[in-house]
Amino acid sequence: MVIILEYNLIIVTLAAAVRSGTPILFATLGEIFTERAGILNLGLEGLMLIGALSGFVSAYYTSSLLLSLIFAMLAGGIFSLIFAFLTISLKTNQVVSGLALTMLGTGISAFFGQYFIGKTAVHFNSFAIPILNEIPFLGPVLFNHDILVYISYFLAPLLWYFLFYTRPGLELRSVGENPVAADSAGINVFKIRYVYVIAGGMLTALGGAYLSLAYTSMWIENMSAGRGWIAIALVIFASWNPLKAVFGAYLFGGVSALRLRLEALGTAIPSHILMMAPYILTLLVLILSSSEKMKKKLGAPTAVGTAYSREDK
Repeated sequence: MVIILEYNLIIVTLAAAVRSGTPILFATLGEIFTERAGILNLGLEGLMLIGALSGFVSAYYTSSLLLSLIFAMLAGGIFSLIFAFLTISLKTNQVVSGLALTMLGTGISAFFGQYFIGKTAVHFNSFAIPILNEIPFLGPVLFNHDILVYISYFLAPLLWYFLFYTRPGLELRSVGENPVAADSAGINVFKIRYVYVIAGGMLTALGGAYLSLAYTSMWIENMSAGRGWIAIALVIFASWNPLKAVFGAYLFGGVSALRLRLEALGTAIPSHILMMAPYILTLLVLILSSSEKMKKKLGAPTAVGTAYSREDK
């Protein structure tokens, strides 16, 4: 009996890790492509909140989940376009611009979201995939979720293939590694940076929409709760590789899920210590990967964070 209970507890915890890691995964995938283009966006937290608010407000008024996802991604795309204009065309400092985007998204979501605090809207429900959900152990862990989780299963390998095995992916990586050489080869550096900053922002906003449309069905102020910052660290942890991002996202999601399970079981560990666990792990990742030597070893894009100008050629 005890063994059965422990087995069920493990399955429930791992399934919760997948759900908790999914919004982080979307944001991480978006940032991987942004940084592969040579742009560092520290505004993920703000973009997630903008996506969460846009998705929830749309769901509240239209009761259409499809429209909600579209509006969330459009909102993320618009704010990412503003960020792209500042950092690519005006060549403003990417770190400062990203922090400003986070503060802007946090402020907008708090101001316009105050009316919706505690209100509920339509949301994505979980459903089991026949046959697959009957696979021992893996079935209940991986195949009893909502549609956005299932989409993430296909999205990560698809983006991995695109990045490493297609010509557009090669052009993207070349822009992030050496924009001068890419420009000399006839690749439009500015166009590629714009496209992938916007696409990355839309994916990040999708992660935020997941929080308000699937992870919970009500609006909670600052509901991203630092997941955007975790995603930034996870990009490094994943070595800018979409497939590795899956493992990292579920690992970080698992830490959060385990914390909730331990609290429910009445552990003697103070709740504040448990709440710090994901962020302690984030700090460790940043510390271990902070040196230039380690970044090169992990495969960091050489030109990330550096503005490009044709006059530099």
